[in-house]
Amino acid sequence: MSAGRTYRVLIVDDEKPIRLLVDRILRQASYETVLAASGPDALAILDTHPPFDLLLTDLRMPEMNGDELARRAWLLMPALKVLYLTGYSDYLFGVRATLWEHEAFLDKPPTMKGVLEAVALSIFGTTHGPH
Repeated sequence: MSAGRTYRVLIVDDEKPIRLLVDRILRQASYETVLAASGPDALAILDTHPPFDLLLTDLRMPEMNGDELARRAWLLMPALKVLYLTGYSDYLFGVRATLWEHEAFLDKPPTMKGVLEAVALSIFGTTHGPH
């Protein structure tokens, strides 16, 4: 980690209370966050406001599921790390046996500690955050 660097997280969830909760937790921990309510909105943000260190996305959303969003996001940013926030981890592992490199998941409902540790682990490879 470089001193003074800001780490950017794109938070995507169709449930506004979840988006706002995760946003508040990460901002308090000195992450820069951008919010999107859908996969298409997130792709527009990724295309016009890169780069991001992490895509934190709900897995099951009406317009586009999080795993499809991740596949499309990797076309724009191949090194982007992805953290799925889901109440449907059985769906994720029903589609494929394992997660790909740069992917992780956190069960809903998230706790403050769970979000901070999962985000730090995804970005830095350790549970210690940016500061």
